[in-house]
Order: sequence, then structure tokens, then C-alpha cells
Amino acid sequence: MSSMEQLYQQLILDHAKDPHGKGLAEGHDAESFQVNPTCGDEVRLRVHLAAADAPTVDRVSWEGQGCSISQASVSVMSELVTGASVEEAEQLGETFRALMQSRGEGLDEAAEDRLGDATAFTGVAKYPARIKCALLGWAALRDALVQASAATTKKEEER
Repeated sequence: MSSMEQLYQQLILDHAKDPHGKGLAEGHDAESFQVNPTCGDEVRLRVHLAAADAPTVDRVSWEGQGCSISQASVSVMSELVTGASVEEAEQLGETFRALMQSRGEGLDEAAEDRLGDATAFTGVAKYPARIKCALLGWAALRDALVQASAATTKKEEER
């Protein structure tokens, strides 16, 4: 195992042991509950938006249970999207999904720079059974952002 793979493994273990954003917070704009039926991992994620020029992810709060990959992935994701515009958060999700489809080859440097610590999951992409674990929190985020966007649109129409 290369020193880079060891570093990545350590980062995943650190996030699994001390998860960022864990603990559901009130005052959320949308919530999504996702389950990985293959292994039973689950996550309930709440997205908290801030009104700015463009809607921004103020924070992500979540509760979940499952393997270290699913828990670490949602932890890294919550850190990565906090402060990002909704559009940027959606783009990060697309980039992470592309990483998971790379079969462990990784992405170009610019994409990996955008993903930051999430590049630690590059090796996971070699194991098709584990990809769903890594994507669980990202699926919850995408769903919650869609719900929040629909709710915002509805409020604007009611004005």
C-alpha cells in the first residue's frame, strides 16, 4: 500500500471516529432520509440554507449509522459543502459521483482540488459494493437540495 493510500485510509478512519456535522439541528430547509439496501447503512440529512445573492449551504446536519466509509463520506461532504452556494454544492456532488465512477483512477487535478478531502475515497471506487456506501450522504444532499429548491420556488409563487 502506498503512503498516499495509507493517508487516505487514515483520513476516512478519522472522519468515521469524529464525524463533522453529526447531530440533527433544527431550523432546516429540507430533510432527506436515505438507506443503502445492500448493507443497511442509513443517513438522515438536513440542509440549512442561508439567503445570499445565491442560496448558500449554511450547514448540513445529519444522523446515520453504517460502515466507516458511509459515515466518513457524509462527514467530509458536510464540511466540503458548508459555505458553498447550492449550485456549487450540486457541482461538488456531480464531481464526487464522477470520482466514484473512475474505478480508482481518480480525476484530473483541478477536479480533485475542488473535492479536497473527498479525494480520499478514490480507492473506494475500485470496489463496486462500497461505492453506494460512499455515495449515500451525497444522495441525501442532492435530494434535500431539490426539496429546498422546490419549497423556495413554491414560496415565491405564493407571493
